[in-house]
Amino acid sequence: MKASGIQIIGTQRSGSNLLRVILDQSPEIASPHPPHILVTFHPLLNLYGPLEDDDNYKNLVNDVVEYVKANPVPWEGVVLNADELFNESAVNSLFELNRLIYEKAAESKQAKYWCCKSMNNVYFADELEAQPDKLKYIYLYRDGRDVAASFKKAVVGDKHIYHIATQWKKDQDASLALVKQIPAERVFSLSYENLIGDPEHTVRKLCDFLEIGYNDRMLEYYTSNTSKLAAASGEMWSNLEKPIIKTNTGKYLKEFQENDLEIFELVAGDVLLELGYPLHTDRSDKALIGKDKLPVYFIDNQLLKQAVISSAKKQDMENRQGQAAILEKIKTRNSYSVQQH
Repeated sequence: MKASGIQIIGTQRSGSNLLRVILDQSPEIASPHPPHILVTFHPLLNLYGPLEDDDNYKNLVNDVVEYVKANPVPWEGVVLNADELFNESAVNSLFELNRLIYEKAAESKQAKYWCCKSMNNVYFADELEAQPDKLKYIYLYRDGRDVAASFKKAVVGDKHIYHIATQWKKDQDASLALVKQIPAERVFSLSYENLIGDPEHTVRKLCDFLEIGYNDRMLEYYTSNTSKLAAASGEMWSNLEKPIIKTNTGKYLKEFQENDLEIFELVAGDVLLELGYPLHTDRSDKALIGKDKLPVYFIDNQLLKQAVISSAKKQDMENRQGQAAILEKIKTRNSYSVQQH
């Protein structure tokens, strides 16, 4: 029987890799590290020409397969054959291809589900909902101020508090809109704080929602090869080799500086309240997010990004070079091809 799909939505740095490796310990779920197929390739589709043309679609399939194989965290035991995927495609579509690739991950462990952790796929909700196979969604959310504290140190994402808050609010708004739109039996909302505070109860409830059995290995994820592979592939995922850190909340209270807290709450306070997180400021100093401030924040954001990248571990950057080189090759080759025509 064909595996069904689970899509995790929300914002990165919310414990999604922790949730991914917990789920992957179930024999009923294949949850590989995400290569972000839709987010990466959807903006490039114009370079391929109409996908109804089989040659164009074949080029896309070949490129996506090469890209997945270059993922910083390898897909263990999953064999992807571009010709096979092309022949199995019911329609020539990136969304069809994404599903087929994840189905191969499920097939490799004879699992009931595949799970995709590309949280920004929430922005493709209309297209995903238009597919014949209906997904189940897990909306994973975390106090946005802790998300911001984490992003400030991560090798990916924005670094200025204004930009992080803006993106976090946008992601929660999109996720909450989807949660309200689809039937309750297809969506499970889960806070990071509950996941780390009472992991067994929370994971058992999630298993009930997915109609799968709970097993103790799920919370022993840190001993798994999946976790070790991810932890070895980048500093962002180093905690995956450790048991759940139950105190990993409220870090922003120590780590935020100057006006960080008020700026975050001015931008995204309403969403924090909607998700049940209390505010610490009265949000009265609206000048902090006035139009005159935004150009300064933009420059600061760029400088902070550069600083994090320049101080990142060499291996972290090298692990990302394979996929970056593939994208550069695609853009160069396909731009030239478009010009020729």
